[in-house]
Amino acid sequence: MKRIRNFCIIAHIDHGKSTLADRLLELTGTLSQRDMENQVLDDMDLEKEKGITIKSHAIQMEYTRDGEKYLLNLIDTPGHVDFSYEVSRSIASCEGALLVVDASQGIQAQTISNLYLAIDHGLEIIPVLNKIDMESAQVEVVTDQVCDLLGCSPEDVFKVSARTGEGVPPILDAIVDKIPAPKGDPDAPLQALIFDSVFNPFRGIIAYFKVLNGSVRTGDKVKFFNTGMEYDAEEVGSLKLKLNPTGEVSCGNVGYIISGIKRAVEVKVGDTITHTDRPCSTAIAGFEEVSWRNSS
Repeated sequence: MKRIRNFCIIAHIDHGKSTLADRLLELTGTLSQRDMENQVLDDMDLEKEKGITIKSHAIQMEYTRDGEKYLLNLIDTPGHVDFSYEVSRSIASCEGALLVVDASQGIQAQTISNLYLAIDHGLEIIPVLNKIDMESAQVEVVTDQVCDLLGCSPEDVFKVSARTGEGVPPILDAIVDKIPAPKGDPDAPLQALIFDSVFNPFRGIIAYFKVLNGSVRTGDKVKFFNTGMEYDAEEVGSLKLKLNPTGEVSCGNVGYIISGIKRAVEVKVGDTITHTDRPCSTAIAGFEEVSWRNSS
């Protein structure tokens, strides 16, 4: 657990979140240069057409430093106000966030809104000033804005161009050094928070989750706490660019579970996954939006 880092990227629309994610994937060798394409985490046709991120995506990177391998679980999030619910789901599964601000536009309303969500969840914030290579960039002015907002010093703000890669490599060390490792008890009953789900026509519903306590293995009998539904864990694994079956998702890590679910209504975002034979005593605190939806 001490070498796991769970973080997200939050910002206003078009400030460079997905482009920064692309650079991090390149630097960690998660994708080869040949496989790399702009906004690689955006796989919906509408996302590529409009150049915005609608669904949040999770992907695991491996970063080796001083001979130790770290697992960096990145969740790329939408910046558009219409998708703020997606942001809140990803934030609840992280311990840290990269706050990206456009050096030519400065801090925008959605920047502040997403920041408050992150602060409310106790996330460690790493400020990143993007697009410093643009002619219209106001690096010193916007740096001062960021410092006023966060109460940090100018030296704490990473100044980068996600488009060219300038200044991006030190961010990986900052993720390792500044974002805390997840906390949890590997020996406790399984408690895993569902933060997203997708439908696959061949595999059914694939639920993305973060393990807060315990661990889950392929073949385990699991129960979704709030719905009371029970399933067999047919496949669990980590979230690479494609699903990567590992047989187990350990405490503090992020992963997916396939259990033959065909109906989306059975998978509630904010629900807790636990074992049927050794269930946890309480569900993980979900989201206000989930409670509201369930009561309506």
